Amino acid sequence: MATEINFGRSAADREKGFIALYKKAFPAVAKYVSKMGGSFDDAKDIFQDALVIFYEKKVNQSGIVATNEQAYLVGIAKHLWSRKFEENCALTSLDKQFDISEEDELQPSSFKILHYLETAGQKCMELLKAFYYDNLPVNTIAELFGYSGIRSATVQKYKCMEKVRETIKEKSLAYEDFVE
Repeated sequence: MATEINFGRSAADREKGFIALYKKAFPAVAKYVSKMGGSFDDAKDIFQDALVIFYEKKVNQSGIVATNEQAYLVGIAKHLWSRKFEENCALTSLDKQFDISEEDELQPSSFKILHYLETAGQKCMELLKAFYYDNLPVNTIAELFGYSGIRSATVQKYKCMEKVRETIKEKSLAYEDFVE
């Protein structure tokens, strides 16, 4: 059976009572709030509110206070946390939390990309367009551009890509340089 904490008439007695309750009950409240996704500051806030409610009930004897004051205080804190958690969930719907609109996403700028592709030359631009934009098979590209075979077309596509990569590397560009 738990001993009752004395909140005597003097300020010193009340302070001792609060400190004793704090030492007994706060670790359990902090553990609970942490487990439920709250921070240490949340736990302190909840505990302070619970302590005020507990003290008011104790002084006014408006509510029945159980013999285990620590358990009673922890119960109040759990109730306050669940109420706060429900309010926070009601204020922010999941749809809004995870809604990523197209406006927020960074889109590559076609103009900027085209500018760096042009540095590789007109023939490379046409070859890369045929491969990536038109999705033509490599054997068709080889025939269109007059290469002796698939291997030659693949090597030329690689060389064109390397020209573009080299330009980007020389200018120390990053993905952010291509978005609007």
